[in-house]
Amino acid sequence: MQVTTLPDAELRPRRLAVGEFDGVHLGHREVIAGSDTVLTFDPHPLAVIRPEAAPKLLMSLDAKVAKIKELGVRELVVIPFDERFAQQSAQGFIDQVLVGRLGATHVSVGENFRFGHRARGDAALLESDSRFTTRVVQLVEVDGEIVSSSHIRGLVLAGDVDRAARFLGSPFQLIGEVVAGDRRGRTLGFPTANIVPDENLVCPGHGVYAARADGSCAAVSVGVRPTFGTGRAVLVEAYLIDREVDLYGQTLAVDFVARLRGERRFDTVEDLVTQMKLDVQHTRELCA
Repeated sequence: MQVTTLPDAELRPRRLAVGEFDGVHLGHREVIAGSDTVLTFDPHPLAVIRPEAAPKLLMSLDAKVAKIKELGVRELVVIPFDERFAQQSAQGFIDQVLVGRLGATHVSVGENFRFGHRARGDAALLESDSRFTTRVVQLVEVDGEIVSSSHIRGLVLAGDVDRAARFLGSPFQLIGEVVAGDRRGRTLGFPTANIVPDENLVCPGHGVYAARADGSCAAVSVGVRPTFGTGRAVLVEAYLIDREVDLYGQTLAVDFVARLRGERRFDTVEDLVTQMKLDVQHTRELCA
């Protein structure tokens, strides 16, 4: 898949899917289906228009690129969203971007898609333009609930990663560089690969999770390690079961399967180790 920024895009006939597509969830995939090109924005428009209201995202741009590539799309065009672009009118977006720059013959959007200055553009405005065919995709529902990035963010923050996966169509994934820790896990018999979460991205709520990482089942702790009173920021600690591997400095992707329990403070290290053994056994069962 070719990745292009809007200023570098060559004019050609395109079947476009347009949206932010944070998470590339089941609703987004329905919008993208049948398109050869995806048009998206970076950063998230709210980060420019109303920074105080900008959400933490479900994935980085690189992760979005990788997920969209899996859908068989020919090209991803990224709009570098800034204050100048935010001032463009809805009609200007259609004339200058969709038609003038990208040569759209088909445009696919979700029914709640808005665009242009003050979000004045909508699906109806697109449908009124005869220069291309517009496909408006209704909101997708799973288990009687509408699939949306904001809802999925809430589920992840609450630790409900298994429900989030049903909306995403795949496990929620956290990606980061493995950093040096205090090696306390190694002394307890559970050496971990440690990731400091990106503060711009959603991180599962504090607790212990069953997950998969680097091809292995992994028991993962998200939190501040209350038993040891470190007072540090949030850390993601992944214990790769039945493996001893040094991942320091490498990028690790953690796919969250289920939440095992909340974060707890234990009276003794022995009590903590006993619980960790139970967490590992539960993880084996869930990842089998």
